[in-house]
Amino acid sequence: MEPDLFTAAAEDRQEKEPAGSPLAVRMRPRTLDEVVGQQHLLKPGSPLRRLVGEGAGGPAGPSSVILWGPPGTGKTTLAYVVSKATDKRFVELSAITAGVKEVRAVIDGARRATGAYGKETVLFLDEIHRFSKAQQDSLLPAVENRWVTLIAATTENPYFSVISPLLSRSLLLTLEPLTDDDVRGLLRRALTDERGLAGAVTLPEDTEGHLLRIAGGDARRALTALEAAAGAALDKGETQIALATLEETVDRAAVKYDRAGDQHYDVASALIKAIRGSDVDAALHYLARMIEAGEDPRFIARRLMISASEDIGLADPNALPIAVAAAQAVALIGFPEAALTLSHATIALALAPKSNSATTAIGAALDDVRKGFAGPVPPHLRDGHYKGAAKLGHAQGYVYPHDLPEGIAAQQYAPDEIKDREYYAPTRHGSEARYADAVEWTRKHLGRKRS
Repeated sequence: MEPDLFTAAAEDRQEKEPAGSPLAVRMRPRTLDEVVGQQHLLKPGSPLRRLVGEGAGGPAGPSSVILWGPPGTGKTTLAYVVSKATDKRFVELSAITAGVKEVRAVIDGARRATGAYGKETVLFLDEIHRFSKAQQDSLLPAVENRWVTLIAATTENPYFSVISPLLSRSLLLTLEPLTDDDVRGLLRRALTDERGLAGAVTLPEDTEGHLLRIAGGDARRALTALEAAAGAALDKGETQIALATLEETVDRAAVKYDRAGDQHYDVASALIKAIRGSDVDAALHYLARMIEAGEDPRFIARRLMISASEDIGLADPNALPIAVAAAQAVALIGFPEAALTLSHATIALALAPKSNSATTAIGAALDDVRKGFAGPVPPHLRDGHYKGAAKLGHAQGYVYPHDLPEGIAAQQYAPDEIKDREYYAPTRHGSEARYADAVEWTRKHLGRKRS
């Protein structure tokens, strides 16, 4: 038997015993017009409108779509609305439990339904990012030939988690995080709607504000927290949800962070950019988000070590030793104490003078090498320790710098192709000022021509 998005038994139970279903389920929109937020996806003629049969006539049928957005923004809700509103056959699979066998069964059923009854099939595939490449490949013929119209949902960047052929055959619809106003409207509807709390409790302004903060733009979390707090208030015989009651029920805010998804990279990127910009407070904020979300402290420490060379370098030569020491300490102690060490390193790096000269220097050198500027090593610099080296002219004429009063020998060190190249361009920020003086002096004494 093919899976269905919401089984008849579950629907009957919701209709007969609505109080037995979670508030988030009871308040699920029944039409696209009831959907909160995502108005950029719900304009007339949009792919979702066409999927439910609005303006879907003519030779141009509705396209397969991939819904990408954070948890709680309405991906499953949109699929549910389509399932209720469309006159097409609707089938659901979850990438957590389904495999190629189940996909092929749905496709075979879709082809039979089209051939026998002229009935089109819409396939909702939740968490498509959990499908392997081979499993996603199995969808291609059905999507390309429109044996099924695919609605796929993912919380991860589809450019990383969905194969290119499937992306090219589908429309990518990006769901935006819900605003506080979106979530506020949903909460107020849930308080009064007969499907929701039906006026059993009220939500004071201070409690509502805190509920919006802990929801973090996640509608499902907002409704779950509201239901829990309402239950606690009613158990106390109260008809108003006090702030203290909400705080007792839900003690932590939602942290928008997925260790395996976009937020993992976005917040890490923001941490490094805040350090680069010398905003210590912003850097500590992003560090706290990573810590609170349970990020691997070793990952954070590795990013700090990279930052120490990439953005600080010789402007503060102590930055890299501090970051390396922090990484070693983190590996030894772990959380929660590692938070102190990471804070120590983050503050030091954020407030250090900045220079990216080490980054640009190696970048310029690599660029030349990749372009083919990599001529032979000058003969006097070649290895002369093996028998016959002298006959080849290797190591002949080399001047040993330590034999000279100033410790520097004016001889050619670079291959001919790049002998006048200058890769290192020091700043005069912090301690790098002395390196700027040193490189100017050494280049002069090496007899280097300015490039």
